[in-house]
Amino acid sequence: MRILGIETSCDETAAAVVEDGVAILSSVVASQLETHGRYGGVVPELASREHLRAIVPVTREALSRARTTLADLSAIAVTAGPGLVGSLLVGLTYAKALSFATGVPLIGVNHIEGHIHAVVLECARDGRPVEYPALALVVSGGHTHLFEVREGFSYRLLGKTRDDAAGEAFDKVGKLLGFGYPGGPVIDRLAPYGNPRAVRFTLARMKGNALDFSFSGLKTAVLRWVESHDLAAEIGTRRDVLRAAPHPSLEQWLAVTPQTTRDLLASFQRTVIEELLRRAAASAESIGARTLIVSGGVACNSGLRAAARDARLPCPALFPSPGLSTDNAAMIAAAAFPRLARKQFDDLTLPARANLALA
Repeated sequence: MRILGIETSCDETAAAVVEDGVAILSSVVASQLETHGRYGGVVPELASREHLRAIVPVTREALSRARTTLADLSAIAVTAGPGLVGSLLVGLTYAKALSFATGVPLIGVNHIEGHIHAVVLECARDGRPVEYPALALVVSGGHTHLFEVREGFSYRLLGKTRDDAAGEAFDKVGKLLGFGYPGGPVIDRLAPYGNPRAVRFTLARMKGNALDFSFSGLKTAVLRWVESHDLAAEIGTRRDVLRAAPHPSLEQWLAVTPQTTRDLLASFQRTVIEELLRRAAASAESIGARTLIVSGGVACNSGLRAAARDARLPCPALFPSPGLSTDNAAMIAAAAFPRLARKQFDDLTLPARANLALA
């Protein structure tokens, strides 16, 4: 059985063909990084326009690479939310049109569930299925959630961010310090060159649900540190580097980033990682999790991967490969297979829901 997946929740136009829930026959992603980088973040209207330009050629390329026609498909899976509503509508409308024209069943998928299935897919493919109950830490630019995942893919929300998502905090700090957008990958590259304990940040203490996250206070603490150290000239130099070279090398970044700023970046990253793993460990302990799934764009962070490997977690931590950590359509197709098995399809009234909840 083959499913065509379509993903347009934010700023990547993606299509993929997955066979039997384990074999990725193709995965094509068109990034909008160049479009949004000059604005320091995603501009929703521009994202929608770029999706309109890319959706047809990206889908055709995915089908071509998979040597698959629309008639070969068992279903068409598409992200129905959460995400930017204009972006969601592009993928959803195109998927509906394909379904209507071909008679291939339509399956709407929750984007967050897709991130969880990125790990499930690769584990099944490698012959080491995920053991349940599992704890899923979904951490990206738009989401920081903790879910209990039960066998059969039912979910219970355990904790979530009350303000900025972790990836959003990375990007905002990167922008503040003149590293451009997205700032998270640059911070991760520079953090190993700093002292992660040079700057002391206070860990968030949550009233109510102790498993919730908050990163706005940490972001403000970085801002105050920057203001107190008068980094205007240094930040201006980095912005000049960006204007001269849209993708500076590590050596270029190191040349314009003094040791004190490297220490700040390392300390900031260590604090975010500590917050994530501290709550993940407590959640896993509380539900008796046998597996910790870490997914989403921040799962690419090398510091987080190393810390999870070295930490004393109550269960093994599983990460997707980098290509399946960021937004992609293979994870959307994979998440649709359990619904295909149950013949749980959607009709053409399926709406785009910007705040679609998983649990």
